[in-house]
Amino acid sequence: METSEVLDLLRGSGALLEGHFELSSGLHSDRYFQCALGLCEPQRAEVLARALAEKLPYEVDLVVGPALGAVVWAQEMARALGTPAYFTERSQGEMLLRRGFSVEPKTRVLVVEDVITTGGSAREVVEVLRGMGAVVCGVGTLVNRSGGNPYEDLGMELTSLAAVEVETWEPGECPLCADGGEPTKPGSKKLVNSGGGAG
Repeated sequence: METSEVLDLLRGSGALLEGHFELSSGLHSDRYFQCALGLCEPQRAEVLARALAEKLPYEVDLVVGPALGAVVWAQEMARALGTPAYFTERSQGEMLLRRGFSVEPKTRVLVVEDVITTGGSAREVVEVLRGMGAVVCGVGTLVNRSGGNPYEDLGMELTSLAAVEVETWEPGECPLCADGGEPTKPGSKKLVNSGGGAG
């Protein structure tokens, strides 16, 4: 599946918003991804997961993603790969594997995220799993907007369905603001019908 096809699917489902947005980082952008809307239709989620599964250069025994954003995506990737799906959660700021989930040493794991921006959450999941003796084969994502591979220093591959460049600006340097536009904060009342989001 080509990047353009992935973006068309996301755009058609309302998961790719284009306009003028203030991101959670405080930066402004002309694009915003809310992949939950792209994954809420099981048939569409299945198509996307199968496409990413076909790109993976390794076999895995388990798929793990951070809650809440990657829970559905982890489930769909696990279905495509024929493995179980787990998710991690934060408790008092710490990323943990809970709810009776356990990972045996040497289990081959794929960590997944719906959108990779800085890669921080998935990195925390990797650290949790490595601490349990798992072999983390790589990270798989629907959209990589990081501009590269934020896991290169961990010696891991990042496999994505769509790698996109999304421009961001400091508020004082935003050309959309200079043109008189007002940014919308995803998750605000203006976007209630379009959902909050991942960025």
